[in-house]
Amino acid sequence: MSDAVHVRGIVVGHGDMAQGLVHAVRRIAGEAGARLSAVSNEGKGPEELIAALDAATGEGPAVVFVDLESGSCGIAASYACRAKEGRAVVSGVNLPMLLDFVFHNDLPLEELVARVVERGRSAIRAAAVRG
Repeated sequence: MSDAVHVRGIVVGHGDMAQGLVHAVRRIAGEAGARLSAVSNEGKGPEELIAALDAATGEGPAVVFVDLESGSCGIAASYACRAKEGRAVVSGVNLPMLLDFVFHNDLPLEELVARVVERGRSAIRAAAVRG
């Protein structure tokens, strides 16, 4: 599959959250995690965060994973991706979704986004609660 176009993934979050998730993916997935990078909102105003995301997405298709849809990271991701073809923003990022992303980032963007959203949802479970 050397001709496949790989979708780039950027995780953006509050504080060190994004770096922690990317580090965990790389520890679990090894080289497959190389197309995933992290951006923090730490010390960045809205314009600086948008610029950092714009630079991180680069050329080609990209998915920006955010922690909160309506938080500063989600809003900046929406602005950074709104005028570009081949960009998607996925909120509610979790580790299972990111792992699925790195192992399937050669899929077409729309198919990949639907897949990782479903994987993220299906990974959420409540353990038995005893009262």
